[in-house]
Amino acid sequence: MKERFITGLDIGTSYIRAVTGQFNPQDNNFYIIGCGEVPSAGISKGIIVSIEDAVSSITSCLEQSERMIGSPIERVFVGISGAQIITQESKGVVTVSRANGEIREDDVDRAVQAAQAVATPPNYEILHVIPKGFVIDNQSGIKDPIGMTGIRLEVATQIILGLSSQIKNLTKAVYRTGVEIDDLVLSVLANAEGVLAKRQKELGVALVNIGESTTAVAIFEEGDLLNTFVIPLGSNHITADIAIGLRTSLDVAESIKLEYGQAVSENVNKKEEINLGDFSESESENVSLRYISEIIEARVEEIFDLVDKELIKLDRSGLLPAGIILTGGGAQLPGIVEVAKKRFRLPASVGLPLNINTAIDKINNLSFTTAIGLAYWGASSVGREPSKMFNLPSIKSLADFGGKAQKWLKSLLRF
Repeated sequence: MKERFITGLDIGTSYIRAVTGQFNPQDNNFYIIGCGEVPSAGISKGIIVSIEDAVSSITSCLEQSERMIGSPIERVFVGISGAQIITQESKGVVTVSRANGEIREDDVDRAVQAAQAVATPPNYEILHVIPKGFVIDNQSGIKDPIGMTGIRLEVATQIILGLSSQIKNLTKAVYRTGVEIDDLVLSVLANAEGVLAKRQKELGVALVNIGESTTAVAIFEEGDLLNTFVIPLGSNHITADIAIGLRTSLDVAESIKLEYGQAVSENVNKKEEINLGDFSESESENVSLRYISEIIEARVEEIFDLVDKELIKLDRSGLLPAGIILTGGGAQLPGIVEVAKKRFRLPASVGLPLNINTAIDKINNLSFTTAIGLAYWGASSVGREPSKMFNLPSIKSLADFGGKAQKWLKSLLRF
């Protein structure tokens, strides 16, 4: 099979990023050879608000990556995020169809299909159906039932749903750039594919992706996705707080955050000051760096406290041995790991992509973790099912989403 390019497309609120690579089955490595990054237009809080502007931005981003790889990009793995993403749990039960009781792939498919037969909220579409565990004749804790013997097969699943209008507008914007969509993936799940080790997922871990307008969280335990949710706060809210606190413009506030931002106010000398005139000719006031740090710390603590409230609902607050992994552009803020350790009462660290093979220095920026994760998701799919990978049904028709979710099962089972 001729090697093809695999591209992850992260459509964010402030930036659109693309990462292109090639999977090499001979040495089992995925090589990133191209990337693109352009400011977003027509996108607000992860939602398309102007198709024309979004198409222009996506096209510019893909063109950057195409220039680096010297070839046109024809297919992409697209990330979807936003506060409109919801999850619900469901179970499916079927009788094993064979006389000898051996469970095959089609039995698993039927069980997952049965789990999808649940009432979904109006105007929502299924994005992912993720099996969490199987039960065979009341024997629980089974991860992969294929090849086992039994009469009754039950599956517990996590169903992830997206707002139909959001999905339609996102897919329309991508298709109008002239590329096909290989897969539409929840961004934080793709991120987890790139930055979380298998052992972390087994022990129990929370991946916290701090974006521009939202913070997406995925919680894993015993190798399974326990839950995922989105907090409607992100790094842009920190910038807005600084702008209000200093009575200055958002552009000045963003520059101050990037250059002098510190999430732990105790680490800043009380006597240190900066002059706003260094950032804008219309400003001349001196402000305390400790005061700026206190503003940042308050908002970071609020974001983490909202995440911890969700962990409390799941009875996992302070109980995830692998701790908190921070990713996304907001995770670059100095001192944020220290705040996370304090608020969550757990180990915390910054999540960098695992086993990355690239000569592009820009890729090492935390802002690229989602795009890298989407490319990893695609590379992983290619590595597992090369014969089926490129024959996925088109998702131009949203009516096909339920059936498409079933076809994802094999890759999701090994997620």
